[in-house]
Amino acid sequence: MLPVPEWFFNQSAVIPFRRTDDGIEVMLITTIRKKKWIIPKGVVEPGLSPRDSAAAEAFEEAGVHGHVLPEKVGEYRYRKWGGECAVSVYLMEVGEMCADWPERDMRDRRWMGVDEAAGLVKEPALKPIIRNLPAFIARASSA
Repeated sequence: MLPVPEWFFNQSAVIPFRRTDDGIEVMLITTIRKKKWIIPKGVVEPGLSPRDSAAAEAFEEAGVHGHVLPEKVGEYRYRKWGGECAVSVYLMEVGEMCADWPERDMRDRRWMGVDEAAGLVKEPALKPIIRNLPAFIARASSA
């Protein structure tokens, strides 16, 4: 018997980004305990699409709002709760950074370049997704 409901293993995440004069920047956040660099992620909540759930996590964990692009840019799996979580990854172009958000006192957040973010992010499967971010954004912009 698993310690959590089966639907907890269906998760979504968002890579917050913004366009600057110097190129694309990515926002990473830290884990609560070990302070490792990650992206906002969580369980797909009942009644929400994976994209909407990822947007909610972006606000709760990173204090950002924006437009989540419709296409999933990748996925990865990891072990937790005695099972395997499947995480769908989306991109969010940040439109607003909030000064106050639910996990503000538990996490750090920071804007950085694509290469730095790919080097710092904890999850190995995210590194190539982040490195390909400019290409994903260019394709989405031309569609």
